[in-house]
Amino acid sequence: MSRHVAEITHRLVSSPGGRIYLAEQGTGPLVLLVHGFPESWYSWRHQLPVLAAAGYRAVALDVRGYGRSSKPTATDAYRMLDLVEDNVSVVHALGEESAVVIGHDWGATIAANSALLKPEVFRAVGLLSVPYTPRGGPRPSDVFAQMGGDEEFYVSYFQEPGRAEAEIEPDVRGWLAGFYAALSADTMPPPGASDPHFVSKAGTLRDRFPSGRLPAWLSERDLDVYAGEFERTGLTGALNRYRNMDRDWEDLAAFDGAPIAQPSVFIGGSLDASTTWLADAIKAYPVTLPGLVSCHLLEDCGHWIQQERPAEVNRILTDWLAALPA
Repeated sequence: MSRHVAEITHRLVSSPGGRIYLAEQGTGPLVLLVHGFPESWYSWRHQLPVLAAAGYRAVALDVRGYGRSSKPTATDAYRMLDLVEDNVSVVHALGEESAVVIGHDWGATIAANSALLKPEVFRAVGLLSVPYTPRGGPRPSDVFAQMGGDEEFYVSYFQEPGRAEAEIEPDVRGWLAGFYAALSADTMPPPGASDPHFVSKAGTLRDRFPSGRLPAWLSERDLDVYAGEFERTGLTGALNRYRNMDRDWEDLAAFDGAPIAQPSVFIGGSLDASTTWLADAIKAYPVTLPGLVSCHLLEDCGHWIQQERPAEVNRILTDWLAALPA
């Protein structure tokens, strides 16, 4: 017998940085869904109804700086500690004491740190595309500066306020289309082509984006939704996440090498650089994620995993959730 699922409802709740925008569907144990760059709550459109039908209260948020959530002006208002507190405030604003947190891309890192810093609130954690890598090693900006040789790694490119905005904001829709295509399995550059994660001297990221067609998972309407949000808000709030990586490294010094003990799941794409570059992080999961229930690498899948392969991701997530302790 199928469960009747109400439509998605939308609202704003208070948070330390102002307000957080939520899309909510279903009733039951709370599952908080956290998106990455450059996305929004809409990235979870395929998961919300399925999780709701499975008996969960599925809530996808716009991360601080995105969509209809608040966008503080200070660059340092986007440090990881603040984003974790936003997640905690959402749980409490919804009248709950605890939640399962699931994140993709930057959302995976936010979800992991939420579980690490607030284990009393986040009882389990799901990570999509970006593996958990405990804080440690040299300062991040120093590491990124050494990548790419004569070329510049995209994270370094994003560091200077206004620089990436100058590339993106004159044509948000076109830039997003290229960025999504560059990291999608069916449209990414072929092996041996120039890597779109790097910028040549005096170049831009867009120089290496594919053009001509959208990835299969992204309709013109979907692209309109994403572009409409960023055309309204600009990109600074989203990019400020990258501009706090050194602050995060300093803020989280007490958690150097710390494992996450709660039940966890990881889902990555076999063609995603986030998965292949961090293969050693996945191998370290017996130490870094001792509560890992399962680890999945989806063949021929790129970075936008819950949108590229929604049926598989939904099955993995619902099976994992069903097996969690009550």
